[in-house]
Amino acid sequence: MNAAQLLLQGDAVTQGVALLLLAMSVGSWVVILWKGWLLQRASGDVLRCVAAFWSSASVDQALPALKAFDREVLVVPLVLATKIEASGTLAAAGDKSQQLTRVLRDALHAALAKLQYGQVLLATVGATAPFVGLLGTVWGIYHALIGIAQAGHVTIDKISGPVGEALIMTAAGLAVAIPAVLAYNVLGRSIGRIEAELEGFARDLRELAGNQPIWQTAS
Repeated sequence: MNAAQLLLQGDAVTQGVALLLLAMSVGSWVVILWKGWLLQRASGDVLRCVAAFWSSASVDQALPALKAFDREVLVVPLVLATKIEASGTLAAAGDKSQQLTRVLRDALHAALAKLQYGQVLLATVGATAPFVGLLGTVWGIYHALIGIAQAGHVTIDKISGPVGEALIMTAAGLAVAIPAVLAYNVLGRSIGRIEAELEGFARDLRELAGNQPIWQTAS
């Protein structure tokens, strides 16, 4: 008897746990593949954008290259944030250094939020999938004990099905959790490297914009 047959013979709780694990696995793998592709592109884009910016004669000259390289739109918002215009609001209060700090911080937080998207799902799957599988395990053992109690004696046919379900659920919970945990750690390191590059660029950009006007014409 294979795993599919065991699950089909299970009750609503067993099948519900199996479907939940399947949904968690599909969701985590979609995030893993999508974020792996996104972070690979973003890592190269950020390095190219920073190099293009500092090799340009002016911000206006750099913007076309940045918009061509910055496919995930992480660097361009930082540069555009330095174009501070008087608005008569509290957002424009304080000296230029304070305004630059505020606008660059907001732009950096928006970029980092984009990079972090999906990490919560991976962390949640990695932390909860073993316990979801454990629920199926406990439920299978419970069925085995009920079968023994009703039969009055231990027989293989009374316990093989429920115990098989329990073992499958344990393995399924671990099979769903382990890739999610590994991906969370690997992707987290990639995010950390990109975050460091963006923070360094934002800091240098603040120093540059605070010491001299960098915008001459409208972008």
